[in-house]
Amino acid sequence: MTTEPHKADATEESRPLPPVTQPANVRRVARDGTAIDRIDVLAEETPIALVYNGISHAVMMASPADLAEFALGFSVSEGIADSKDDVGAIEAVAVEAGIEVRIELSSRAFWRLKERRRTLAGRTGCGLCGVDSLEQTVRVMQPVTADLKAPLDAIHRALDNLPEAQTHNRATRSMHAAAFATPQGELKLVREDVGRHNALDKLIGALLRAGMDPASGVCLITSRCSYEMVQKAVVTGFPILAAVSAPTLMARRLAEAHNLTLIALARHDSAVLVSHPERVY
Repeated sequence: MTTEPHKADATEESRPLPPVTQPANVRRVARDGTAIDRIDVLAEETPIALVYNGISHAVMMASPADLAEFALGFSVSEGIADSKDDVGAIEAVAVEAGIEVRIELSSRAFWRLKERRRTLAGRTGCGLCGVDSLEQTVRVMQPVTADLKAPLDAIHRALDNLPEAQTHNRATRSMHAAAFATPQGELKLVREDVGRHNALDKLIGALLRAGMDPASGVCLITSRCSYEMVQKAVVTGFPILAAVSAPTLMARRLAEAHNLTLIALARHDSAVLVSHPERVY
């Protein structure tokens, strides 16, 4: 079900977006009962409404940063837009209940979106975004065609450098990251979010806006690899997806069927090649 187009009042345009992190007073208690009052930095978690041509379509809990990239990446990875060419102007507006990201969508893509007539509900945990039948669980996707290969030591090098590039997570210890690295292990882009899906969508959007070819490098994620992460990687065209945690069986099946090299439990000293190991040497 869709909603009526939103009409902003004059006060909405002047609200600032919330910061990504904020200090908060906490009390640390040791097992022996010793207590210390201190200030910690906590990650903000904000309702983000994605509004296409005036119609609210998805509400996600996300970090209030890189929202134009988030909107673009989500639109393409969820099949709302075929490419960045279907997406026009993007504007993030703070409203009383959260943030509206207002997206101009091409007539073709918007017609298709209205045909689906559903509202997605996203969370930072697990769940299906906008699926209303079992048949919609796995989308029809083209297999990955890139023949890129990368040495495992270069992937390890990129993973070793990733924590230093996670600025917000170093402060909060509560944010996921998705990164894009060259086959030589050089980190080119890093995006963070409280939600693992959101971090990947932000990275996808950043790549598309920068005109960088996803097939030219490796995607790294600091979370477990569920089937949704594999779907987003396949749709985007990443040839290699490396996750620091374990995959699900469904993620493995999807990766195997769609020619995606999936690396799991990717740590500084080891990794598990889950599917299509021929791209890694």
